[in-house]
Amino acid sequence: MKNERFSSYYKAQHIIPEEEWDQFMEALRRPLPTTFRIAGSREIAHALNDAIKKTYVPLLSDVVFEGDVVPPPSRIPWYPEDLAWQFNVSKKVLRKQQAFKKFHSFLVHETEVGNISRQEAVSMLPPLFLDVQPHHKVVDMCAAPGSKTAQLLEALHAQDTATATSIPPGLLIANDSDSKRAHLLIHQSARLPSPAFMVTNLDASIFPVLRLPVTTADPRRGVKKSSNQLLFDRILCDVPCSGDGTLRKNIGIWKRWQPMDGNGLHSLQTRILQRAMRMLEPDGRIVYSTCSLNPVENEAVIAAALNSNSDFQLVDVSAQLPELVRRPGISSWAPTVNRTINTTFKTWDAYNETLTEEQQADSKMSETHWPPINAGALQLHHCMRIYPHLQDTGGFFVAVLERKSRSNHTSAAVKRDAEEAEITVPEAKKVKLDLDSLPEFQPSTSFPPTPMSEDDSSRLLASDTVQADVQAAADTKTTTFKGKPKLSDPSFKEMPYTFLEPNDPTLISCIDQLNLIASFPSSNVLVRNPAGDAVRSFYLTNDLVKAVILNNDYTRMRLMTSGTKVITKQEAGRGLEAQFRVLGEGLPVVLPYIDPSVILDAEFATLKTLLITYYPLCGSFSDPFRSVIENRSPGSHIVRFSAGQSNDSTLSHDLLLPLWKSNVSVALMIDKKAKSALSLRLFGEDITTAARDGGKKVSQTSQLPQNSGDVAPDEAADNEVEEAILEDEGDNEVEQ
Repeated sequence: MKNERFSSYYKAQHIIPEEEWDQFMEALRRPLPTTFRIAGSREIAHALNDAIKKTYVPLLSDVVFEGDVVPPPSRIPWYPEDLAWQFNVSKKVLRKQQAFKKFHSFLVHETEVGNISRQEAVSMLPPLFLDVQPHHKVVDMCAAPGSKTAQLLEALHAQDTATATSIPPGLLIANDSDSKRAHLLIHQSARLPSPAFMVTNLDASIFPVLRLPVTTADPRRGVKKSSNQLLFDRILCDVPCSGDGTLRKNIGIWKRWQPMDGNGLHSLQTRILQRAMRMLEPDGRIVYSTCSLNPVENEAVIAAALNSNSDFQLVDVSAQLPELVRRPGISSWAPTVNRTINTTFKTWDAYNETLTEEQQADSKMSETHWPPINAGALQLHHCMRIYPHLQDTGGFFVAVLERKSRSNHTSAAVKRDAEEAEITVPEAKKVKLDLDSLPEFQPSTSFPPTPMSEDDSSRLLASDTVQADVQAAADTKTTTFKGKPKLSDPSFKEMPYTFLEPNDPTLISCIDQLNLIASFPSSNVLVRNPAGDAVRSFYLTNDLVKAVILNNDYTRMRLMTSGTKVITKQEAGRGLEAQFRVLGEGLPVVLPYIDPSVILDAEFATLKTLLITYYPLCGSFSDPFRSVIENRSPGSHIVRFSAGQSNDSTLSHDLLLPLWKSNVSVALMIDKKAKSALSLRLFGEDITTAARDGGKKVSQTSQLPQNSGDVAPDEAADNEVEEAILEDEGDNEVEQ
C-alpha cells in the first residue's frame, strides 16, 4: 500500500517529525484493531464491563491459535471508567477459535440491543471533550451514522438507572443533510430511547434559527412580545472530510487519495463551524473534529473561523484524558494548488497573481487555505492531532472552542455577533441571522405556536440542496395556527407532530389501561398519524422538545423524529378488544409512572420459560407466578425479576420486562435479538426459540406446552426493520 502523492504532500506539511515518518507510515499499513465501548446507563454499563473483565478476559488470556499466542481484549487506557476496549485478532480467529467465537457472539448480540457500540477509538473523543450535562441544549451538526450521537445521548441521560430512563431537561438535536443517513440516526437512537431527542435533515452550514416560546419581562399592555432563538450549550461539528485518517480500515483511499479533496471541502467545513459559532450560548462550547490529517481541513478551518469571529478562542484541554497520547496543532502548512503537489506558493496573493481573471473566478482556492498572518496568535497548538503510530489508532483531529470572556457577553452581544459577523463565502450563500436573547425556559409558560419566519429558515430546492434565504429580516408577528397549517415545504413527507390534550379520551383510556399514575407527563404526549386517523402509537417528549415543536414549522426544520415511542395499540384477536401496551424500548421511560402495585414478580425459572418458548400457556408455569398470571386480565403487564443468583445465572440488578397476556397464554414482548442477548448474558448461551429454529446450539430443555397463536412478540407486532450491526463508523468521510 503506497501513494506517492500522499507521502509528498504530508512530508511538505511537516506534521510528523522526520525520525517518526517510517513508523507513522508502517502504522498506516497495519489493520486497525477492533474497538468498542460499553453503552447505555451507568449501572448496565458497569455490569457488562464486569462480565468482560471477569469472564471473557480470563477466558481469552491463554489462547493459542495455529501456534501463535492471541492477545486478549485490553481496555483503552484514556477512556473514562474503563468502559472502552480493543482487541486485534483476525477474522479467521473469530470464526474458528471457540473462545473468541463465543466472545464475538456476545459482542454481536449486545451491539444489536444497544449495550455495546462498535466504534473506532478516536471517534469516541469529540463527545468526551464536549462535556455534556443533562440540562444542556445540544446539537450534533453532522451526526450520521450516530455513534457520537449515542455518546451525547448517554451523557444527557447520566441520571438513568438500570431499569428506568430519566427525562432530562435538556435536548439533543441530531442533524444530517442526507435523508438516508438521517433515517439511520433514527434507527440507531432507538437503542437509547429519549424524550429529549430530535432528528433533523438540514444543511448544517445554514442550519435555521429555531424559536422558543414568546415571552416578555414587561407585564404592561402594548409592550411587544418577541420570540426567542434557541441557542445551544454544546455543539458538535464532526464535519464531512476527506477521511485520510481512516486509511487503516478504508484501504481504497490509498489508491484514490489526492489533496484537492481536502481543498474542495475547506469552504463547507468553515461555513459549518461559523454557523455553529452563531448558534452557541454565551457560555457554551463547540468541538470541531475530522478524521483527516490535512491541515487545510483542520487548522486552516479553525484559523478562518477564529478570524471571522474574534469573540472565540481555542481551549487548552491538554490536562483532560491524560493517558491520551496526542500532538499539538500546527501553525504553518503549505497547501497544494493542484494534484501534482505544487506547494511552492507561500501565500494566497502569490498564487492569485499567477491566475488570469477567468482562472480566478473558477478557482476553488481561497485566502483561508493558507496560514493567516496571525497564525501564531491564534494558539493553534491547543488543537489536538492523533496519529496512528502513537496508540495504535486511526488518524484524527479535535479542537475545542469557547468564547473568550463568557461573563462579559450579554444577549445584545450575542445578537450583534450574529448580525455583523463576516463570512468568507460567496454572497449567494450568506445567511442573514437574527439571534435574540434566550431567557431561561419556563415549562409552565403558555404560548401560541409561532411558525419559523421566512428570513430564519432554510429553503429546500428540487435538487435536494438547501440554500439560505437572503431576504432582509422583517418583523415577525406572533401567529396562531388556525385550521390546517400551510406547509412551508410540501415536499417534506414526514407525518405531522400533534400533541394531545391531557383530557383526550383515547389518552385517558390508555392511562387507565396501563395503570399510569397522576405524575405521568400526559401534556407531553404526541401522535404522528394524519388528522382523523385512529391513534396507533404514543410518543413522549420533554418540555423543551415540545416547545421547539410548537414554535417552529416542522417542515422547515425537516424534523424526522422527535421524542420516543413508548406505547402502541395491540390487536388482541379472538374477540378481544384492542388494547394499548408498553413497548419494550419504551418501558424504561414509562416505568417510573406505572403503579408499583400492578407489577408482577417472578423467579428465574419463569424467565427461562419465557425465553425458551414464544407463547407458553399460563398453566405451564409454577406457582406463585402461575396463580398470579391466571388471575390477571388479558392485556399488557410488567414483570419484575429481582436481583439475585440462581443455580445457573446471576442478576446484578432488577430486570423489568413487558408481557402480553391473551386468554390462555403469555408472551415476552421484546424482540428476538434482545431475547438472545439477555439469554447469553444470563445463561452463557442462546436458549431462545429463534436460536433453536436457526440451528444454533441450545441447551436441552423440557417440552413446554405452547399456544399456537394469539399475539406476536414485538418483533412481529411492531414490524420493526432488521438492524444491521453498527460497524466502526467512518465518521463523516465524504464518498469519493
